[in-house]
Amino acid sequence: MNTRPTGRPVRHRERPPYDRDSLLEVAVVVFNERGYDRTSMEDLARRLGLSKSSIYHHVAGKEELLGLAVGRAMDALFAVLDEDPAADTTATARLRHVVRRSVEVLAAELPYVTLLLRVRGNSGVERRAQEQRREFDRRVAELVERAATEGSVRDDIEPHLVSRLLFGTVNSLVEWYRPEGGLSVAVLSDALTAVLFDGLTGRPARRSGPAADIPDRAAPN
Repeated sequence: MNTRPTGRPVRHRERPPYDRDSLLEVAVVVFNERGYDRTSMEDLARRLGLSKSSIYHHVAGKEELLGLAVGRAMDALFAVLDEDPAADTTATARLRHVVRRSVEVLAAELPYVTLLLRVRGNSGVERRAQEQRREFDRRVAELVERAATEGSVRDDIEPHLVSRLLFGTVNSLVEWYRPEGGLSVAVLSDALTAVLFDGLTGRPARRSGPAADIPDRAAPN
């Protein structure tokens, strides 16, 4: 055994301790890289530098990690819907707010939302996540319908289709948006809501501030 000059044994560098949250953070990265179905507990243990038994000390298995991850994303999105608006807020203003805040959630929880959007219904956890997404779409569609009744949103397109188009655009951000890329969340959310609600052909008065210009480096490669 190697010893220090004092004669005491040399200890190998200890691995950093993990709790369930830090395990989850690493697991989500691996799931997104490899795909959930192709990731084994051995893969997770290797990435973490832990034994599988050490992981099982915190969670029952990879399905529990998946459930925690997609649950975190869905909880954040439903929290946006549940935010209490002012009494005089119109449905259209509320819809804009939901879209804007959903962009902020996506940016803040990017790995978790990315994983949520990639589940395919191959397990009970994935099927429950898909059911929650359908419930989210249903609630947004109800908001679209109320906005159409107000006359502020066109009523010739089915509300569920509008909901899917809105959040199809929001969800597409996971494919190219990176927080470290120089595009702020404020600029991104302003630009996205302007395009979705005002369109590309309209010429609203140019606003000053962070939404006025989007840096070229924000464009996807």
